[in-house]
Amino acid sequence: MRLTVQSQAQSISCQEKRWSRVRRVAFAGVLPAALVTLAIASDARVPYVPTPQGVVDKMLEMAKVGPADYIVDLGSGDGRIVVTAAQKYGARGYGVDLNPDRIRESNDNARRAGVTDKVSFQQRNLFEADLSQASVITMYLLPRVNLELRPKLLSLAPGTRLVSHDFDMGDWKPDAQTTMRDESKFGGSGGESDIYLWIVPAKAAGTWQWQGTVAGKPQSYEMRLEQKHQVITGSAWLAGRTATLRDARIRGAEISFNFTIDVNGAAVRHVYTGKIDGDAIVGTAAISGPRVQAQVEWNATRDARSAAAHPLTHKTALN
Repeated sequence: MRLTVQSQAQSISCQEKRWSRVRRVAFAGVLPAALVTLAIASDARVPYVPTPQGVVDKMLEMAKVGPADYIVDLGSGDGRIVVTAAQKYGARGYGVDLNPDRIRESNDNARRAGVTDKVSFQQRNLFEADLSQASVITMYLLPRVNLELRPKLLSLAPGTRLVSHDFDMGDWKPDAQTTMRDESKFGGSGGESDIYLWIVPAKAAGTWQWQGTVAGKPQSYEMRLEQKHQVITGSAWLAGRTATLRDARIRGAEISFNFTIDVNGAAVRHVYTGKIDGDAIVGTAAISGPRVQAQVEWNATRDARSAAAHPLTHKTALN
């Protein structure tokens, strides 16, 4: 997998300055001359730095890659991530890289590993890569590139796992993060690697309604959700009363929350878990209070107009 640098004339973020320091170390002679030569021969604007194999293994472990997965590596370098996923876990997928030398090297590595029936490599711009089949996407890209990709990544199927080496997604906070040291990083000079994992969330924002029964009486519920990436907040309405959602969480298409609200003079706790599918949620509700103990099916529908008013993009903001 490689790291791409678009233009030295552009202003750089703090994390990009981190990479700038790495480049200075490399060209100062700390890294092996062969690696520096490879970077220059590849493209002076696009230095190639392999992800250490130990980091590759940790990235795939964090993504919980398995034989049912289809992995896409954006900026695939020598192909080691896709090849490892196929060889170690039986996954399928492909890598994307602009450099034809890296594509040839990747295909050679796939042949040696005996996984050419599971993986392929494409010479193309990573922004043009087809991600529709991906259940896992891996990256080693600068923060600015991550941010440019973010709207496309957020539009993928809920539950798609994204793993990035060293660089994050700005205010889209990771679902998991770890730091590890690998002595083979930067051609053997060693260094720490940050690894980030995101789970693409379903679009949950908007106004939802459903019907229920409490203590034998039919009730109409309404819920309004706000969303910023995988963080959701909101309130529920029942019989003219309002309750703030507690422990609201979304992970992929799975949603859960609870609230306690007064019903006929008694505090009744509602605990919901379900799965979002477009403008519908199907799941279960556990309702408990002085005169009621029940677990029932839960089916909610969203006002499509409210969903359109809350697009899930990097611009979505919480009130």
